[in-house]
Amino acid sequence: MAGQTGTVWGGAGQGIGDRGIGDRGIRDRGIRDRGLGDKGIGGYELMKSNREAVWEVLTQINQVILGKETLTAEVLAALLAGGHVLLEDLPGSGKTTLALALSKLLGLDWKRVQFTPDVLPSDLTGFSIYRKDLQRFVYQPGAVFCNLLLADEINRTSPKTQSALLEVMEEEQVTVEGVARKVPAPFFVIATQNPTGTAGTQMLPPAQMDRFMICTTMGYPDFASEVEMAKGTGIERRTDHLMPMLNAQVLQNIRQEVEQIFVHDSVYHYIVKLITATRRNPHFEAGASPRGTISLVRMAKVTAWIAGNDFVSPADVSAQFIPVVNHRVRLSTRARMDGVEKENVLAGILEHEERPFFKGR
Repeated sequence: MAGQTGTVWGGAGQGIGDRGIGDRGIRDRGIRDRGLGDKGIGGYELMKSNREAVWEVLTQINQVILGKETLTAEVLAALLAGGHVLLEDLPGSGKTTLALALSKLLGLDWKRVQFTPDVLPSDLTGFSIYRKDLQRFVYQPGAVFCNLLLADEINRTSPKTQSALLEVMEEEQVTVEGVARKVPAPFFVIATQNPTGTAGTQMLPPAQMDRFMICTTMGYPDFASEVEMAKGTGIERRTDHLMPMLNAQVLQNIRQEVEQIFVHDSVYHYIVKLITATRRNPHFEAGASPRGTISLVRMAKVTAWIAGNDFVSPADVSAQFIPVVNHRVRLSTRARMDGVEKENVLAGILEHEERPFFKGR
């Protein structure tokens, strides 16, 4: 599963569970010694504050979604990278709860659409209605005019409605009646879908899948986590107590800080070699697109930023390769007949592609 592939924060190749949230001092010293962005103490303190707020958001989410620390970190990283997230799993696995928890903790203006076969494209993009008192048509914004759109069970609606999200997910605008209208910034989509083949579902087209930065699965909780979940049943939902810890402006600042993370040419070459290998692999009938290359760069930068580094290491790239690429490649018919798993093929590409020797700058 893409969401369970061992997310790594930082170039040392250690996961969140290995390093622990309490190890912030080590990461902070690393970024302070290098003087990220030459912003001085003020800039460093602001960046440190933003990073600690992100870790606190993770802590709060992990109190709601039990036993899924790797997955929650992956989803949050995708949002910090300015990407969209698709959560796929059976009903009742916690997909909507995770999306709701994130929307509350990030302090964003959010809307939720429960996709059904009768949801229309205009419900998302908006429409014009004639106002008799004004003697003219007035535009009524649709559900996408928010910071965070929760698209619940997106694969239960029609392809026409699904395609209404293509423009806004890529360009952060919608075009209605020939007029382009920008949605508020930042804009994220967290979509959930039931596995293909479940009653009333249909596959998302490749063009839509490619617009999600990551596609991951929740999976069943481990035994201990499910016991804790059972003990916590009651009238109050786990998300009821959550309070905003960030806001739209802070998220915009974080995205700007992430963009300043340095990427060496050798790391760029490593990224492109990995993506190119998916296009040449005989097990795949379609490899990752150039959009996948850009997404991998962004996710690697976020990994470095949260770890307190001012540069992207090859370990940051390899940690995010499978989560970013897994839903962008398609197995050939022969590979599916032979029972080949995409994750195993991608892991093989990581193993055989030589990492650059890189100490940073």
